[in-house]
Amino acid sequence: MSNKKWPTNLSISDSNPMLTEQNRSILRQSIEPFNTDGQVVAYWKFSKEYVKSGTIETGDLVLQDASGNGNDLVMQTFGDSRSVETENILKWSNSTYGNASNGQSLEFVNDKHAPVGCYFSTSDNAMINKEKFKEGFTIEAIVKLPPNFEPNKHSWMGILTRQGQASAINKLAGEKEILSTLSISNLREVQWTSHPTNLNVNETNWSFSLESKEEWYYISVVNDGNQTKLYVNGITDFRNTEAQVVGIDAVEGFGWNVGASMWSNEIDTLFSGKIQEIRITNRAIKREGWLMKSSQEGYTANGTNEQLALITASKNYNFLFLPDPQKTVRYQPEIFFTQMEWIADQKDSHNIAMTAFLGDMVDQSHAPEEWIVSDLGVEILDKQNIPYLVIAGNHDYGIGDPYLIYYGPDRYSEKEYYKGSSPSGFSSYGIIEAGSYHYLFLMVDMQHMMEDITWAKQIVKNHPNLPTILVSHEILAIAGDGISPQDTDRGNMLWNELVNEYDQIFMTVSGHNHGSVHRIMKNANGNKVIQMLVDYQSSFAGGNGWMRFAEFDEEMNKINFRSYSPWVENLPEEERTYFDVKHLTSPNDQFEIEINFKERFSFYIQSLS
Repeated sequence: MSNKKWPTNLSISDSNPMLTEQNRSILRQSIEPFNTDGQVVAYWKFSKEYVKSGTIETGDLVLQDASGNGNDLVMQTFGDSRSVETENILKWSNSTYGNASNGQSLEFVNDKHAPVGCYFSTSDNAMINKEKFKEGFTIEAIVKLPPNFEPNKHSWMGILTRQGQASAINKLAGEKEILSTLSISNLREVQWTSHPTNLNVNETNWSFSLESKEEWYYISVVNDGNQTKLYVNGITDFRNTEAQVVGIDAVEGFGWNVGASMWSNEIDTLFSGKIQEIRITNRAIKREGWLMKSSQEGYTANGTNEQLALITASKNYNFLFLPDPQKTVRYQPEIFFTQMEWIADQKDSHNIAMTAFLGDMVDQSHAPEEWIVSDLGVEILDKQNIPYLVIAGNHDYGIGDPYLIYYGPDRYSEKEYYKGSSPSGFSSYGIIEAGSYHYLFLMVDMQHMMEDITWAKQIVKNHPNLPTILVSHEILAIAGDGISPQDTDRGNMLWNELVNEYDQIFMTVSGHNHGSVHRIMKNANGNKVIQMLVDYQSSFAGGNGWMRFAEFDEEMNKINFRSYSPWVENLPEEERTYFDVKHLTSPNDQFEIEINFKERFSFYIQSLS
């Protein structure tokens, strides 16, 4: 139990206004909040059938506006048009959403570091250049991201961008260097950010990360003249602006780009991937009028809803790592509560010896309602005497040290496995028996690392014979290629000061940086150290209840790593969306690592002294 200092006489629904019945279903259903019809302003089909003139090869391709309104797209070359790379930047493709047999798309192979790139812009006299959409709008785009998406090459690439910058029309707040853009972030999120006609600042809608390397996505941005929502494959997430948004402001004499974002009136990042269609309507159209009228069948390619065992032998045991729950705590606590209830119910049947929280227990440290929700969830484990340890994340620090109020040493005072905390109170350690060994869990705080490192060294010196798992909020990051593990300053400090020299540390686990990667390093003794990053906060539904299991199989000398969501497991099948999968199955979400326990833990002596 925590030593709470904030009022706790709030119900869960009172403490979090998101928890109304309407909002509870926002992620689970394809909600249709808009009921108006409109007229198509522009409709671009990226198919040879709609070539008006020119060719890709001659660099003068013009695509006809299928709406008949004359908003034709003109091919543009950015950079050195004499470069040999120009030949392969644009090419026709037969790949389409749903694998339609008679469809086509246009593949863009741009790279922000390349000497040349290609995109399209509307013609000078296009009607859409002046349209401000004050009665609402629906923007639809059918796109596929490149399979080799790399943040250092593709982050903030534009799908559709209104040219110009807000400062030209005296809008000086927010990102005044842009006007409006539908783009892809460094985390593969869809972002619609726009300066509306009624505000002096841009407002932004976000999707979750688009994780699949194989799938097409149908993106729609719908505004009813007052409110804007962003959908992917007919599903919205919780990061929609709540501001009143009227129209899309324009700068006279400027048009639109397809396949390029802009910053300060200069081309910023060109699109890479495939575009099948883009359609823009001057009202919020009903769902039955959308280009793609129903959600895709089945589920996303990077997961499965088949039954996969989390414990494969009765003698095996699990360590469970719960990555950054900040978004579910803030926006959809029932996901967090479902995780806690599952752990409490399944601790024995799945031999869960220890649960470690990887930090960011809340999203806003100044919001007492988030701490209350977080605390109520973890109390489910307290009531069932479930062993767990918590580490702070960067979102947990704040005035008055609220993290220590809820997750400081007092919380563990009556827990036998808890063995102590650092002088700062933020770092801690515990010892738990599992299988043939006693394991030490060392939780080292990221913000107080400099002052706690001496304490941490003393802990491992005092327990040289115990296999140790080191947990800190940030140890690894993900490199610019989007798939490789990368060192961080904090991770390097922990490696140099602790991991490399103290052979009993055989694993490190961290969150903080979105994604999932792992690697095997060798310490000063030449022994393997498993390093793992797991953080799903930018995925669908703020992580959708996915937790990382490490199943220790001493007989087979291996550790099985799996990512599973009890939240999705408990969802009725008819309520599951395309993005709801129980198990994540990418190579960084489901894998096994061989480890000869007797050899790696040869230092082990069954003693707690």
